[in-house]
This record gives sequence, structure tokens and C-alpha cells, in this order.
Amino acid sequence: MGRGVKIGTVWDRTTEVLSGRSGQIAAVALPTLVLPPVVNNALVLLVPPQPAVQIVAGIVAVASALLAILGSLAILALATQPSTDRTEAYRQARARLLPALGVSLVVGLIALVLMAPVFIALIASHFDFAAASAAASAPARMPQLPRATAMFVVLYSLALILLAIWASARLMLLTAVVLNERLGLGAIRRSIALTRGLTWKLIGVLLLFGIVFAIATFAAQAVVGLVFRLILGGDQIPTAMFLAGIAGALASAALMALAYVFTAQLYVATREKPITE
Repeated sequence: MGRGVKIGTVWDRTTEVLSGRSGQIAAVALPTLVLPPVVNNALVLLVPPQPAVQIVAGIVAVASALLAILGSLAILALATQPSTDRTEAYRQARARLLPALGVSLVVGLIALVLMAPVFIALIASHFDFAAASAAASAPARMPQLPRATAMFVVLYSLALILLAIWASARLMLLTAVVLNERLGLGAIRRSIALTRGLTWKLIGVLLLFGIVFAIATFAAQAVVGLVFRLILGGDQIPTAMFLAGIAGALASAALMALAYVFTAQLYVATREKPITE
């Protein structure tokens, strides 16, 4: 269905949405994409490690994941329909939060099942996982695998990586479909249908985004962390790391918001051009 879609046009529409709705998108991104990781970093870096703190950190991590899904749905709603305001976007996001979570869990479960043969092969070859974990910082001490098992693990892992790249491209519209078409597991088939003919283009977009995301977040954290280490001194490293984490969270949220707006416009474009094979 997506063979008539031009990625350049989608990017143009994305910039138009960002220029016109950046305030509302930022108002959603700050509490859902920025605040949770900042709170989690504060618990990890600034609070003395205690069992109660670890429990709270676990709860915060789960809440962060739910808020991230809620935020993605709300930004998608804002970017899909020009008439949608922030209140309506949150309403739509809350209504589709559980279906989106359920679909994500199913996709994650499928991924775990596909990864299972690697662990089965390692267990069958009596691989010492404890020794491997202890030797993580010293590769020379890593337990050896039988040649056949090693070949299988390498080749199967390579195949899984290629499959994951393909699936990431074809399922790029999964959340947008869950939100706008009120589908559950059927959103998987629908996303694959909408992205038909766009696989290579979307893989290129994903790779480019991954590179920019990694460089931008690392640079933000590294630069801010270095500046605050120089300002605060060597005895305030946790505080400097916390402040660097805020910069990284802001950079990450900005790029993720951009990705959600692009996804929304890609969904609109593919839906407008129903080209069948």
C-alpha cells in the first residue's frame, strides 16, 4: 500500500507539524518522556542504595515504561489530526494504552521465542554463564564454545538481526494503527500491509535515526557531564552524572518526539495512498 508514498514528502509534513504544534508536543514529552528517566536517575545516583530505594526504583522503571507508551500515543494523536488538542490527545492515549501495551508485549514475546534457540544451544553445550559473566571485562577468560555451537550462534544471531531490522521497518506504524484504527493484534498485519513497498526506504530512515540518536544523546551527556565535573569538582561526580542525564533525557525526548511525528505523518500518507499489489 505504501509504494506511492515519498519519504521526502513525509519529512516535509513532519517539519510543518513540528513548527505548528511544537508547544503542545513539548508539553506532552516533558512529563512522559523526560521526567521519568530523570527521577529514576535521581534515585540511582543521588540516593544511598537501600532495599526500599531499589523497590521504588523498580516501580519508577515500570511507571516510566507506561508513561513512555502514553506519551507516544498522545504525540501520535497530536500529529495525526490537526484538530486534536492536548486534552483530546491524552484522552485518546489513555483509551488505547492497554491495547498498545498488549500488542507490545506480544511482539516482545515473539522476539523472546525467536531468541530461545540461542540459549538452548548454549545450554546444550554446557556453556558456563556464570564464568562468562565474570569474564565480561576480560575476553581472554571467556569460556570456549564447541565450533559447531559457535557457528550456529553466530549465523542464527546474524539472521535474527536482519529479521529485526526488517520487522522494525514493517512494524513502524504499529502504534499509530493501534491508536487510529482501534485494532489489537490485527494492527500487526495492518502495519505490514501499509508499509508494503517501503521496506528499504524505512530501513534507511531507521538506520539514520539510530545513528543520529546515539550521537546526539551521547554528545549531550558527555559534554554536560564534563562541564559540570569541571565546575563541581571530582567529589561531586554523581551530581554531575545526574545533570548529564537530564541533558541526555532532553535530547532523547526531542528525537523520540520527532520520530513519533514522522510516524504519524507516514501513517497518514500510507492511508491516503491505498495501492494494492
